[in-house]
Amino acid sequence: MGARSVVKGVGEFLVELVGEVVLSLLACALLGLLALTVYMSWSFSPRATLAGAGLLSLAVAHGAWRTFRAPAKGRRRRGLAAVTTVVFTTTAATAVFLVFYATGCGCF
Repeated sequence: MGARSVVKGVGEFLVELVGEVVLSLLACALLGLLALTVYMSWSFSPRATLAGAGLLSLAVAHGAWRTFRAPAKGRRRRGLAAVTTVVFTTTAATAVFLVFYATGCGCF
């Protein structure tokens, strides 16, 4: 019984270690892709890059406002409110992912 639990513990450790490595590599790749996208966009058109960043910031801000604002009773989010809420949630999740995993990958 003792050897079986040791093997099971080592197996769980290895699965967790491989998962962490995969997530770290994915975070570094995502960070590199974001940097490349910004670089290519800026070299193509700085004005369009700033306009796009402004529109994305506006969408994230509206999504955050809609997310944390108390909705009227019995009302659902529709149209623009639903889209900006999804944009905010996706941006927040990506930022948290990058903070937790990309900072430990050594690519800085």
